[in-house]
Amino acid sequence: MSTKKILVVLTSHSDLGDSGHKTGFWVEEFAAPYYAFIDAGAEVTVATPKGGQAPIDPNSAAPDAQTDATRRFYDDQAAQDVITHTLKLSDMKQDDFDAIFYPGGHGPLWDLTDNSESIALIESFIAANKPISSVCHAPSAFLNIRDANGEYFIKGKTVTGFTNSEEAAVQLTDVVPFLLEDEMKKRGADYKNTADWTPFAVQDGLMITGQNPASSELVAEKLLAQLAK
Repeated sequence: MSTKKILVVLTSHSDLGDSGHKTGFWVEEFAAPYYAFIDAGAEVTVATPKGGQAPIDPNSAAPDAQTDATRRFYDDQAAQDVITHTLKLSDMKQDDFDAIFYPGGHGPLWDLTDNSESIALIESFIAANKPISSVCHAPSAFLNIRDANGEYFIKGKTVTGFTNSEEAAVQLTDVVPFLLEDEMKKRGADYKNTADWTPFAVQDGLMITGQNPASSELVAEKLLAQLAK
């Protein structure tokens, strides 16, 4: 079997609205899938809208947020170098990859939801019948992609993402630019979720989404299974 090539797209956004706090990507949501991918023999490329250093959400570095995957990441200089030297999203082409994956953290709400380069790239993966995947807040990158008829791609499709109640639990309901659950429903998606902070991922055709940080490994497993077909 030829080596599968997966493009991972991280946020470049580091300001948590007007709160004065920092955000970025959530380490667990990158680390768990990253190691699942490379341990399965896949080749991973990491890009961001701006290129260069991808900002890490400082809350994801807290002791209670650590997992085996995050501990492996912090001990892995090569993986940290990847995060320091991400490629530019505008240089990425669908032809070079077999799948695309978006880890979350709050950052994507600001810089990947309406990003024309990201939207065009995802739409090109869909047109090529290649899987698209995301977790937690990163399904926001799928909100404004459209199908060949100009309809929202997620309309009528089963999706999940960070819930309104999870956003309330982290006390950011009034800080984020929008609530992901609400926006998915507004676009006609069949939004599903399970109990807060519980691993949950759904697949509809070639689209895979996960609810929260604990769901990142599930998304990776579903993506690898899809690529193995």
